[in-house]
Amino acid sequence: MPEELEADRRRAVQRLQAGESVSAICSSMGYSRQWLYKWKERFEAGDPHWYQAKSRKPKSSPSKTRKETEELVISIRRSLEKQNLFHGAQAIRWEMEDLNIEPLPSVRTIGRILARHDLIQRRQGRYKPKGKKYPGPVPKKPGAVHQSDFVGPRYLQGPIRFYSLNSVDLASGRCAVQPVFQRAGQSTIDAVWKTWQRLGMPEHQQVDNEAIFYGSRAHPRGMGKLIRLCLNYDIEAWFIPPREPWRNGVVEKFNNHWEDKFLRHVEMFSAADLLHESLRFEARHNSRYRYSKLGGKTPKDALKTSGTQLRFPPTQEAPRHPLAKPERGRYHLIRFVRSEGLVDVFGEIFLAPPEAMYEYVRLTIDVADQRLLVFLDGSLIDEHDYYFR
Repeated sequence: MPEELEADRRRAVQRLQAGESVSAICSSMGYSRQWLYKWKERFEAGDPHWYQAKSRKPKSSPSKTRKETEELVISIRRSLEKQNLFHGAQAIRWEMEDLNIEPLPSVRTIGRILARHDLIQRRQGRYKPKGKKYPGPVPKKPGAVHQSDFVGPRYLQGPIRFYSLNSVDLASGRCAVQPVFQRAGQSTIDAVWKTWQRLGMPEHQQVDNEAIFYGSRAHPRGMGKLIRLCLNYDIEAWFIPPREPWRNGVVEKFNNHWEDKFLRHVEMFSAADLLHESLRFEARHNSRYRYSKLGGKTPKDALKTSGTQLRFPPTQEAPRHPLAKPERGRYHLIRFVRSEGLVDVFGEIFLAPPEAMYEYVRLTIDVADQRLLVFLDGSLIDEHDYYFR
């Protein structure tokens, strides 16, 4: 196609030089008079390539990113990825701020550079809430709410079988990673205690409904290891609804991060390796990873700027199993009431009031009063005797 257009331009100018009229040339070739005069002027200007179309691209592009900036963005991105740190557009810009790079490109500009080089990693779709009010604990400050979860079993070469108790402080984003080689008896108490020694003791400790946390369905009022440990130190344990792991979403997302950036990247061959590298990963996360929800701060900086004074365990050694049954304090279960109107409290079934149907309720067990209180949207709607045997 370009060759045909160039041939038309040369032919039209040749006919004009031969003395043929402008009207006759344009009529026979199907072009306008302006078209012919344009190529006549190009010919007369003396350019040997006059018949070739010229690029319409501007000679200068003030908005184009400089090559040096583009190379720097790619270099920082690769460096962050190699260190197993967040390496999206926002994380790269924060790194450039720390390096005092001028001029500093916008997040959108960095995103376009990454897209041009096919360096964008798309997020998975997020959970869409049901539109129901969820009565979970609110992390108003560091130390207010911890989410914890056991991951495992996993295996090292050897093979060495282990679990990891992963915890996240919701307000500051600080994490604690505590490997354990069994979860029975004293091991879980020790793991939680060591987590609190590094993160501080929370006001509210949120977990899922694993029996290792609450006890046994055969003895629903027996208060398992975690409940007893929390109540003995003025901490309120919270249990999310069964089969709704997204209610522990922060630590669940952190578990994926732990798998991807730690377990699959770090070579470990012994229990000593695992314990050492887990603490290294934890320290790197808390001091290096930046979060948008923290305004670009690292978890360590977020805690420091908050001015919060954390509470830590009173002894180095954890309490010994079996723990004494507490005589005061409260712990909570969140449950979704379906059409049958029943709620499950660790295997014991209670009937909820009709107004709670298709709603989330908070079940609060008051140990001192031995009462089970049912709350809907913050209001007490029912209560039951709950005697501890």
